Amino acid sequence: MSDTRDGAPEDAAVDGGHDPASSTHTVRLELVDEPGQLLAALQPIANNGGNLLSIYHERGNKTPRGRIPVEVDFEATAERFEAIVEALREDGITVMQAGTERYAEEITLLLFGHLIDTDLSDTLSRIEASASTSVADVSLAAPQGTEESSSARLRLEARSGESAAAIAAVRDIAEEKDLRVVAPLAGVDA
Repeated sequence: MSDTRDGAPEDAAVDGGHDPASSTHTVRLELVDEPGQLLAALQPIANNGGNLLSIYHERGNKTPRGRIPVEVDFEATAERFEAIVEALREDGITVMQAGTERYAEEITLLLFGHLIDTDLSDTLSRIEASASTSVADVSLAAPQGTEESSSARLRLEARSGESAAAIAAVRDIAEEKDLRVVAPLAGVDA
C-alpha cells in the first residue's frame, strides 16, 4: 500500500470506514430464480471494493423473462463502480440499470418465424447480452404445434443514442435464426 502526501495510507477511510471519494450507487439486476444467484451477484461488488448498503429482492415480482428483479445499493468510488458493473456483466449477470445509467430509449419491434423451435429464451438472452439493451416486455402469439410460424412483440429499452445498435443486434440474431424483424414500431403502446 502506498502513502499519500499527507502520510495516510491511500485506501484508509477518513471518517470511520467511509471513503470520502465514494458515493452511493444503485444497480438493478435481473437474476435467475435458482439458489446461490443472489450471492453470485453480490460477489463482484465485494471483490471490487463496494460497500454494501441495502438489497431489495423482489422474489414475488418476476420480470417478463421469469427472472427476479433485485436492486442493490452500495458505496464505491466512480472507478470502482465502473469495475463492479463490468464484473457483473462479465459474470453473466443481467444489469438492467447501473447508477444513473438508465435505458432512456424504448423500441418496440416484432419477430416472426419459428420462435419456439429456435429457442425464444436463447434469443432474448442474446439480445440482453448486448450491454446497451434490456428486454422490458415480451408478448408471444404461438399457434398450437410447431408447423406454423409464431410472432412476438418485444419492447426493448436501450441506452440513450444506442437504439440503432440495439436494432442491429436483434437483426443479426434474427438472420442467424431465420426470423423476420419488423422494427421499430412507432406509436405502439406496450
